[in-house]
Amino acid sequence: MRFPGPRRTVLAATGLMAALALTATACDSGDDRADGGPTASASRGSVSGDDKIEIPDGIKDRLEEHGIDVDKWKDGAWKNWDEDQWLGEAEDFVNPVIAGLWKPERMRSAQDPAKTISAQDAAADQGVSDPEPAPVTAQAERTPYHDHAAPVGKVFFDSPEGSMVCSGTVVKDVNHPGRSNLVWTAGHCVHAGKKGGWYRNIAFVPSYNDQGRSEAQLAGATAAEVAPYGQWWADWASTSDEWISGGDETGGAGAPYDYAVLHVKPEQGTKSLEETVGDALDVDFSAPSAQDAGPMGAWGYPAAPPYDGLSMFKCVDRPGRLSLSPAMPTMYRIGCTMTGGSSGGGWFRVVGGRTELVSNTSIGPAAHTWLAGPQLGEGARALYERMSREYGGR
Repeated sequence: MRFPGPRRTVLAATGLMAALALTATACDSGDDRADGGPTASASRGSVSGDDKIEIPDGIKDRLEEHGIDVDKWKDGAWKNWDEDQWLGEAEDFVNPVIAGLWKPERMRSAQDPAKTISAQDAAADQGVSDPEPAPVTAQAERTPYHDHAAPVGKVFFDSPEGSMVCSGTVVKDVNHPGRSNLVWTAGHCVHAGKKGGWYRNIAFVPSYNDQGRSEAQLAGATAAEVAPYGQWWADWASTSDEWISGGDETGGAGAPYDYAVLHVKPEQGTKSLEETVGDALDVDFSAPSAQDAGPMGAWGYPAAPPYDGLSMFKCVDRPGRLSLSPAMPTMYRIGCTMTGGSSGGGWFRVVGGRTELVSNTSIGPAAHTWLAGPQLGEGARALYERMSREYGGR
């Protein structure tokens, strides 16, 4: 997952960074800190401010069919990853708040869900794929992150392998302007794909480690220092049917559809996510061709070596095309040295002076020289619009 760095890249990066730096001018952290189409799979979960588990009857019945006692979930039953209890269908998603679970030290220990593909896979169908881009060295974002990339944060979740981390972006809610609770990330950050099911304890932390402190400086850090705008638990999640049926540990047939939208609520407080962080980005579903898209920038928190997951980085490059198969949609590809943990992080471009999300980090090679992300077309739009229409105002 990486991008090249000639002079044009530096100039493009300057424009993107400047645009993104203007996005956090009206924030209020205050006391509240702390499917419309065949490709859209929306799932419902539950959050309760009073620490009780509230799961809709239909989902509760579905869980009970699998032998899961929802009343024991919060007390540790979520750790049971037996195949018959690792629920994978859209209607099976549950994510009740477990207050205090994501302590600062647990966040720091979360690992990256690396999604790599082999050189042979990357070279498939070179008639459609453009030449592999030269690596672009990821640049550290300026601190405080909230002043320069307010919509960006980290997505935490639990998997059978332990606690994991991705990146995510606050996006606007077309039906609830100024009050969005929607977060864009990758499908593989919420669902394991064809061989698994929904991950658990999914939470979003905007501007994680806002001051960019080192591991030593974070020793003994308070929750407010690590998560200055609080923790936001997903009460609904949506990813593509194609990711659920075809995604795997190397991306697989689901890679071109590796995107997801979360609807989140604060662990504490009542303000919306957009009101709390002061910004959210539009999503561009026009799926512009790589040749016409112009420079794109990828933001995220790389966690695999040589990075440690504590700091936000970015890469900017002109995208090329990556085709894994003639039967699958072409993906965007840029040079970038970011590693796992940056997965799910938004790809942005400036259109008419506005910064818009146009893709997200999905896969990259083991050598960490480039990143690839899906083109967001009508399937992604349907998923987003259903989340906004059915869940955005709840």
